[in-house]
Amino acid sequence: MYGEDREINIDMLRIPLEFAPGVKIRFIGREIALRKIVEWSERGVGFPIVVYGPEGCGKTSWLRQSIKILEKMDYKVIYVNPAEENFENALIYTEDIKDIIREVVTQGLQHIEISMSSLITRLSDLVFTIAYRIMKKLRKPKIAVLIDEAFQRMELREASSYVKSLLNMIEHSSYEYDKIIAIVATSGGAFRSEIGRHMWAHIMSMWNMSENDFRELYDQIPGEKPSFEDVWRITGGNPRIFRQLYSMRWNIDDTIDYMVRSKELTPDFISRWRRSLEEAVEDPDSIWRSETSREFIDELIRKNLIVYNLYERRPGLWIDQPPPEKDLEIGVGRYVAWQTPLYREAVRKALKKIDR
Repeated sequence: MYGEDREINIDMLRIPLEFAPGVKIRFIGREIALRKIVEWSERGVGFPIVVYGPEGCGKTSWLRQSIKILEKMDYKVIYVNPAEENFENALIYTEDIKDIIREVVTQGLQHIEISMSSLITRLSDLVFTIAYRIMKKLRKPKIAVLIDEAFQRMELREASSYVKSLLNMIEHSSYEYDKIIAIVATSGGAFRSEIGRHMWAHIMSMWNMSENDFRELYDQIPGEKPSFEDVWRITGGNPRIFRQLYSMRWNIDDTIDYMVRSKELTPDFISRWRRSLEEAVEDPDSIWRSETSREFIDELIRKNLIVYNLYERRPGLWIDQPPPEKDLEIGVGRYVAWQTPLYREAVRKALKKIDR
């Protein structure tokens, strides 16, 4: 199935990651997702791949791990994350194209009087200039463009146009290339719906870590901690929520209170949608009913609380292992799921705090 991937020892390429200050871990699991990178690298892609998944499910770590695999497959890699504050983390690239990168970045600073932070926000646009410059200067290169949370500062139509530009780069480049891969990762459900209306990208979902992979992550974290079963029930395998718990000294109540505030579960929001929220915390598929207000659904999606309209659990529709068909213990329904059980518990607590 994967041809040349027999020569790629993925385990030998796994990168170190910083779980928390002073706590280093090794990239864990995601075997299927990494094998997909190998497969795409062998044949290139005909459409941009838009990867959608819950906040904190591991999309960024997967993309950064993919850099090492793609470099091993002789790709010139450009990774961009305009949500980063540090320029070194916002733009990562293959060492042998550093002169091209410097040239494009220097020109970007010269022609437009902007700060470095403003330049970071423009990296999503500059990636096209970089990619075309690579094609122009190198003989039929293999190019990988990895764009992480590119849509954070875009309107819906801008995001669609951006994906169309990626497709044009694949289909109608003025310069020759051997193979090309373009991957865009996002946690914005509204963008998934907007981009899905067009035939400009192949949209695939990523879910939180599988229970087995998450156990391996749990075992790597030193010190005393709650039982694996308790951590699994509150995180649902979401590594960012796990990290949040660690940073708050495993205080689940404090972490839930933090989420109530950060997700803006205000008295107005709770009062307005109380009945629908009460049903959703018991079974997220209640949101799928035909009489559910579209405004309510859109508000949950905007707050990144749920994943709506889950794909069938067929492997070809998912980047890695799909969620279970239904598991109410961790807030997963057949059609709708809480992005993590912690968000559900934050809503449950807000419901209790705010009187009818």
